[in-house]
Amino acid sequence: MYLQTTFPTATRTGTWADRQQAGAALVQMAMLAALATAVDLGPVGWLAGAAYAVGLQALLGGAVRRAGAVALGPADLVTLGRAVLVGGVTALVADGLWTGQIATAVLVPVAAVALALDAVDGKVARRTGTVSELGARFDMETDAFLIMVLSVQVATVLGPWVLVIGALRYLFVAAGWVLPWLTGSLPPRLSAKTIAAAQGIVLIVAASGLAPLLAAAVLVAAALAALVWSFAQSVLLLHRDAP
Repeated sequence: MYLQTTFPTATRTGTWADRQQAGAALVQMAMLAALATAVDLGPVGWLAGAAYAVGLQALLGGAVRRAGAVALGPADLVTLGRAVLVGGVTALVADGLWTGQIATAVLVPVAAVALALDAVDGKVARRTGTVSELGARFDMETDAFLIMVLSVQVATVLGPWVLVIGALRYLFVAAGWVLPWLTGSLPPRLSAKTIAAAQGIVLIVAASGLAPLLAAAVLVAAALAALVWSFAQSVLLLHRDAP
């Protein structure tokens, strides 16, 4: 878990962070324009990508202000780059749902890079001494949204049951609103990290179409079973430690 952070000074809270986020929004629009040229991204894809960019600006901006940070650290900028790539994946999946044709040759590498960079931001934070709770949360939410979008794409091939992979984390958060003890702190678990990382890999393999349909279904079903087990373990641990 990220524990401390150091940021450059600024004249008011959020000044540099606002500029960084504005730059990311411009990059997001440039990426959508590139996708429009490369794969003929349609209006639904554009709308989904633009809505994602607006939502990212609003949610991240609010988190930065609540944290009292004046800028995103180096690791956070890596995560922001990942988030931009996730915006591209979102646009491609939305466009594919509307047209019935998904640009897999573009979707898979973009999603793979976004997933691979998940191993980079934490290392950058530790090496630069810019570790923060904001960065940890930003990283986690970026991962969760990528998994959700990929589950939507794979569900179009294997069936709606795949959506459970993308929805489980959000259902867990929603359950915490009703059962406050679910919002407690969990001890680090290698199994949980491994299973979470495997979800993205398995979904990308399934989305690529390289594996036979039956093999892809078995892989995704195994990943879902492992994820359900991991969440069940978390619930049991939190219940045991609940006041």
